[in-house]
Amino acid sequence: MASHDGLDLLIRPDEQCVTLTRDNWLIQPLRGHRTSVDDMLVAHHACRQRSVPRRVLDLGCGLGSVLLMVGWAHRGATLVGVEAQPEHVAYARRNVVLNGCQGRARIEAGDLRDAALIDSLSRFDLVLGTPPYFDPGAGTMCADPLRAAAQWELRGGIEDYALAAARALSPEGLFVTCASAEPPKRSIEAFDRASLALRSRRQVIPRRGKPPFLTLLVGAHTASGSTVEEPPLVLRNLDGTRTRAHAEIREWFGVPASVR
Repeated sequence: MASHDGLDLLIRPDEQCVTLTRDNWLIQPLRGHRTSVDDMLVAHHACRQRSVPRRVLDLGCGLGSVLLMVGWAHRGATLVGVEAQPEHVAYARRNVVLNGCQGRARIEAGDLRDAALIDSLSRFDLVLGTPPYFDPGAGTMCADPLRAAAQWELRGGIEDYALAAARALSPEGLFVTCASAEPPKRSIEAFDRASLALRSRRQVIPRRGKPPFLTLLVGAHTASGSTVEEPPLVLRNLDGTRTRAHAEIREWFGVPASVR
């Protein structure tokens, strides 16, 4: 594909173009950081909420996948992504143009922990985040710096995302994110520290019989009663095939069963 708006949309030999939704695509590297199941789950969880956002912010937007999936579902929304890694900023901007969203979407280069930057973006009805959740001191990071930044808490974890979301949320806005299932109190404390009410929580189980590895979270400035504990989402059956619930999420986005 020829360049457009000054961005090269040609797919290089070290890249691939994958299906993101029924009629959206994503350019990503063949190796290194790529879109993951976390992205689809957070985007779908956000789209399940009853409110229809007019302005959407994705904190640490990476390649732009979550922002674009939510934007695909809410075609009238203005989309803003914040990303610190220059290489990811470049990918996200290419993907915005690739999907014809440049009229309503922009990618800001910067650190989500920069309060002045977040304040400059005004307020949002929906704030998204897929934070890394590996402690840099707890293991050996992968050699790829972009993949490491996406997986390891080099620029903060759920605490920093919650604080940034609290600054960016409109009074009635929602923060939809994910966090490691262990320890369970960490995400609760992160929301408390940011003065956000945890409205709902849903554990994600990778395979039947396994412990949860991820928790989907919804927060807001104001509580709406006690925290709703949603039924766990199981992704794989014992034989490794996708569960019906997992398949339905993919089908909702129009992603063929054979893709990703």
